[in-house]
This record gives sequence, C-alpha cells and structure tokens, in this order.
Amino acid sequence: MKGERQSCFYRCIIEGGTRVLKKIPVAVPVLNGNESKYVMDCIESTWISSNGSYIGRFEQQFADFCGVKHAVSCTSGTTALHLALLAHGVQAGDEIIMPTFSFIATANAVAYCGATPVFADSDPDTWNVDPASIVSKITDKTKGIIAVHLYGHPADMDRINEMAEHYGLFVLEDAAEAIGAEYKGKRTGSLGDSAVFSTFGNKIITTGEGGVFTTNQDELAAKARLLRGQGMDPDHRYWHPIIGYNYRMTNIQAAIGCAQMEKAEWHIAERIRVAGLYGEALQSLEGISLPVQKEWAKHVYWMYSVVLEGATEQQRDLVMRQLLELGIETRPFFYPMHTMPPYRHLQPDEDFPVSMKLCASGINLPSHALLTKEDIQWIADCLAKVLSRC
Repeated sequence: MKGERQSCFYRCIIEGGTRVLKKIPVAVPVLNGNESKYVMDCIESTWISSNGSYIGRFEQQFADFCGVKHAVSCTSGTTALHLALLAHGVQAGDEIIMPTFSFIATANAVAYCGATPVFADSDPDTWNVDPASIVSKITDKTKGIIAVHLYGHPADMDRINEMAEHYGLFVLEDAAEAIGAEYKGKRTGSLGDSAVFSTFGNKIITTGEGGVFTTNQDELAAKARLLRGQGMDPDHRYWHPIIGYNYRMTNIQAAIGCAQMEKAEWHIAERIRVAGLYGEALQSLEGISLPVQKEWAKHVYWMYSVVLEGATEQQRDLVMRQLLELGIETRPFFYPMHTMPPYRHLQPDEDFPVSMKLCASGINLPSHALLTKEDIQWIADCLAKVLSRC
C-alpha cells in the first residue's frame, strides 16, 4: 500500500517446497539518493581518482553540516585519526589518553605516531570515557585526549574540555560512529580542537570506505591536507617539504558522499526511528539494559546496543548464536584495548571494571534504515525467546 514501509528481509520463505531462513543483517548501506547519478558523472567525465569536483563539494557539505570551517576527506576513519594526531604534532614519547572501550583504531593511530596510548575506564550509563577516570592518567608526557562518541552517543565534552584546558592538552573527537550526534545543541565534529569521522559502508553516512577530519583551526587543516597528499607543496608541484602519505579519497567515493550528505538528516532520523521502535519493543523485557540518552545529548544510534545484565561472555555468545540460528545477525561489543596483545603490557596492573563488564555482556542488534516495525518486533520476540531458555 502506498506510504507503507515494506521490509526487504523475508525471514521465512518456501523455495521448491523447502523452508529457507533468511538473515537480517546488522548493517546495510542505504543508497537511495543521487549516488548512482553522481558516480556515473564521475565515470563519464573520467574523473575517478583523487582529483575531481566532488571532493571539494563533499568536504564543504561535511564542514557545513558539522558547523566547522574545515573538513578534510581521506581514505578511512583510521587514516583520519592518523592525520589528526600528526597535525597536532604527536610524536614518540607523547602519551594520549583515550577510553579502553573503543575500536582498536583509536589506539593504533597513536602507535603509528610512535606515541603511547593511555587507557581510561567508561561511564556506566553512556559507555563513553569517564572524565573522572582521565584525571589520574595525566602526566608530564600527556599531549592530548581522544574523546570517543561510542555507538552514536556523545561524550561528556564540557568536563573533558575543561580538564584539557587546565593541563594544556588538545582534545580530539573520535566521532567515527556519531555523525549528527549533538552535545548541548552542538554537533559532533565541532566540540573539540579537531574531530574525525568514518564513512565506512556500515556508518550512518557512507562513501563505501573513507574518513573525514574536521577542525576550526586553519593551521591544523592545512597540515592535514599537506600530509594527506604525500606532503606535496600545494603551490610547488612535485616539491615535498615533509614526508607525507597517500591518504586521499577518490572522486567516486566523494560523489557517493555528496549524495549521502544531501539526505543526512533522513539517514539520522531513520536511526532514531529504529531506536525508538526497539525501545518500545524491548522496554518490558527483563534481564537487559537499553541504551540511554542523556538530557544534554542527541543520540544517533549508529548501533542499537543492549547489555545482558549479569551475563558472562560465554552466555552472551550463546545468545548471539541462537539469534543467528533464527536469522538475526548481531555483533558483540568491542574488546577493551588494554586486553589486546599489542597493548596489554602498558597498564598490566590496572582494572577497568566498567569496560570489562560491557565487553562481556553487550550485543549490537540490527541497526539500519531498512528495518520495519515488524522486523524489529520480530527481533525483540526472538531475543525474548532466546533469553527465556539461556
């Protein structure tokens, strides 16, 4: 019927008399704007590499959306982190404080610079870095703080910025998962000295693979652009005053990004719609904790994530396996970075109780714009059924 949302996921169909189970994926990119048109324009014009009009256009759209002066596109959220840290002058001997509960790219980019990641625990409500956990980590080697906006909820930026200003540190937002999220009415990307985003295929806004660095500081933006393009002087072709990197986004990727940014508000609204439906379907289910949204925040729900109260990692994994048998794909929460082999020697005697609890018991449910109310109710019913027997 016209105006109704129709699911593209069929949980059970009959093929040749055989019952076939179809899977509801965790993430699906939605390309329902001018993506094809703009990509074909790139192909027909032959501007398919790291030059072309869509790159500057995408960067301007992104900067305007975040409310900042500069957006620098690049090949991934990880390379955006690397560019940001280099632009801030991070080098060997420096320490960068960050939450241990994050995707490992946050720490890896620090290691690329020869610096040392220093881990802090999480706030039990928002799951973001606990500002109170940061203070004890600051030393005379500390150069900056990375505030990760985990799963789409912004970190407590006032407390982090005040702390950074007091100790003379920079603040870098890792907003890879949080485009469009807001802290006290201001969008992520404009809340620290600089910020980075991922536009990977499962993100709210996608270019297939890619990343963006944002800042209001002219010097940081100029340095990031120089580093992104092999360190070549923009006014002196093939002259390279510094060692740089090939971190340039292609025109085709940027073309997809332009189409995505034209519908950014729709993409964000759809994540919030899905989260609202999950909240209604799961609010009476015992044994789980649902994501919160602080009064000062706008949560954009890159993932709709739940915590199984009191569950061990083994119990959580059993729930996920049984959901998959019912055709529902899920993802576990990130492993805290201090547990990873490359970093476990850094703070071996320190406990991170909140992060460890979240890691063991957290599940990311399907979270994308193609989900219908019926899909989400079915996922909720399946989760209730699985929990009742686990």
